[in-house]
Amino acid sequence: MAKVHSLLSIRSLSTKVLLLGAIITFLITLYTFSSPYSFRISNWSSIFSQERQRSSCTPEEWSSGRWVYSPTSDLVNLTRPEQALSLAGFEGCAADREYHWHLGTDHEELWDRFPKVASYRWLPSSKCDVHPLNGAAMVKDMVANGGWLLLGDSITENHFFSLSCLLYPHVRATPNYTENPYFDRAWQQHLYLSPSSPIISELVMPEGFSIENTPLVSFRRVDLLLNGTELDTIYHSPAFSLEPTELDSQDLGSQYTKAESVFGDEAYWSLSPSEYMATLLDSPPDANYGTLVVSTAGHWTTGTLRAFYDEDAGEDAGYGIHNVLAFFKVAMRAWAGEVQQAITEYHKNGGRRPKQVVVRAYLPGHENCHNIFEPTETITPWVNKWYNWPWIQDFNTEFQKLLSSSEFPDIHFLPIERPGRLRPDAHASGDCLHLISGTGVIEGWSHYIWHFVTRELKQKDTSHH
Repeated sequence: MAKVHSLLSIRSLSTKVLLLGAIITFLITLYTFSSPYSFRISNWSSIFSQERQRSSCTPEEWSSGRWVYSPTSDLVNLTRPEQALSLAGFEGCAADREYHWHLGTDHEELWDRFPKVASYRWLPSSKCDVHPLNGAAMVKDMVANGGWLLLGDSITENHFFSLSCLLYPHVRATPNYTENPYFDRAWQQHLYLSPSSPIISELVMPEGFSIENTPLVSFRRVDLLLNGTELDTIYHSPAFSLEPTELDSQDLGSQYTKAESVFGDEAYWSLSPSEYMATLLDSPPDANYGTLVVSTAGHWTTGTLRAFYDEDAGEDAGYGIHNVLAFFKVAMRAWAGEVQQAITEYHKNGGRRPKQVVVRAYLPGHENCHNIFEPTETITPWVNKWYNWPWIQDFNTEFQKLLSSSEFPDIHFLPIERPGRLRPDAHASGDCLHLISGTGVIEGWSHYIWHFVTRELKQKDTSHH
């Protein structure tokens, strides 16, 4: 009987202790959630997920690195054009338009740039955590999560060609410019899965995806992101007006008179967002894009947009380039609004596939590029006022400022032009604007964009849920 009483006493004591503990816990919790200095449960979550949610490499961190000499071959000099492929680490290139020009081997007198021009790799900031560039892995991701639709000028065509090398032998290209050299430079170019790719059996294909008919990557020549009619409409609309220049302000009676059209006689290629957004948002088998990659600024000049040419402004002021920049700001706001609305409507109407837009900062050319044979450590100041190159940074800055707004959550500006600004040696043979594939400059664009859409954006999506 004494044993039973003792046992009951112990149980009673345990119950009291548990009850007291529950009361204390309740009081602590009540204080925690009512105190202005409270440490909430969400704080615990942030502690455990802080590293997971941290951006693994921002565009700025990627761009703050340096070029390092890292030869991949013991080749002393180039003796055959085909050697440029192995120097670049390419197995081949699927696209064939201006093949040797893209690889920098079209002028034998400039072969002395090799192998050095292909012997550097970009080392981003030590804060960056990025996967190695891998063509097969990129293909797998493009099939499963959506490919890339590239829109831009001939620099973006450089990008398309480079991708055809990075993704080789897993892709084939159309059209065949060797068989059909009369095709226009602005003709659509596509990369499709190659039926002979060794990774076909490893791919997770969306419903309706066709190896033969669904593009992985496409390029369209779109210089200005809006078509001519749309730009003329914006030019004549009340949304756009020019501030009077200092010269105008001396004559209070002077007033800027708009021309009949914003354009001159200089050729340009462009499309309406209503056309290419329909392509981006389409479904297999016709399309399977996840990312629209755009870049613009090179054709925003007083030559293309002749209404803004101002002889009196002079060369130092770009003959009125500030007027073009003012127009650019209004036009790109209109563009961003239309593009964002299309993506928003897509999701409202039940679209579930990821759709995003990345704007790659435009890369200007270099002066005296063919007499420079290695990267620079700092960006070289401008000596001349060629084209609109000295003002390209202003266009990039305004575009980035616009897209930093919460109005455009699915459009992302990537300021990743600095690595290219440090490579005056990496230009194609005919000019100092276009780039050689395989030098690491264009491949760096692909590397970071791939990282951004597969890791940075996914981390943001995770943190928002």
